[in-house]
Amino acid sequence: MNIVITGASKGIGKAIAEAFAEDKQGHHFFLCARNKLELEQTGKELQARFPRINMYTKTCDVGDKTDIVQFVKWIFSHTDKVDILVNNAGIFYPGAVHNEDEGMLEKMMQVNVYGTYHLTRMLLPEMMKVKRGHIFNICSIASLHAYNNGGAYSISKFAMYGFSKNLREEMKPYDIKVTHVLPGASYTSSWIGSGIDPTRIMEAADIAKMIYAAAQLSPQACVEEIIIRPQLGDL
Repeated sequence: MNIVITGASKGIGKAIAEAFAEDKQGHHFFLCARNKLELEQTGKELQARFPRINMYTKTCDVGDKTDIVQFVKWIFSHTDKVDILVNNAGIFYPGAVHNEDEGMLEKMMQVNVYGTYHLTRMLLPEMMKVKRGHIFNICSIASLHAYNNGGAYSISKFAMYGFSKNLREEMKPYDIKVTHVLPGASYTSSWIGSGIDPTRIMEAADIAKMIYAAAQLSPQACVEEIIIRPQLGDL
């Protein structure tokens, strides 16, 4: 399979790549992230650990539409189809609507919503043509419930959830699956230095395992939504 994952240099994105690489099927991976060094290191590490796969990496800021256009051209220079798209890239800054920095909503919408929207639109025509594919949109538990200090981030994740639900309905006639993934707190680099005990929240691999499992079902079955929270509940 040809698997596209955004925000794949670390955290949940990297864990998802690992989950699919471990099945020894020789998948082709097209990974992107903003940090060139981290992305290339991840690509080399995974290629070495899983020699059956083909790992391709390209720096891309999904908040920049020009970057997305170049990323898509690059993907199609290697393959003519995409089987799985994981829209994982996103940013988070804490704050409240009444006091967060000016421009914060625009910044988070640009990455968390518009980037997903544009990349998906650019990849969909070929998926629709062959009537096959699976799109995973990494939303958040913040897509369901407002919480203190959520501000623009929560707004953007509500929007991404709405996009994903709408896309699910649109793609049914084309046999393209769409899954909304709504994880609670998972231990990624954003939690380093927070003082939170890593055992209090989920591992990135927990989310990755659920996504991998959802991708293994028969063509006539679609896991529409994955909600996964820490055992002791949200923070």
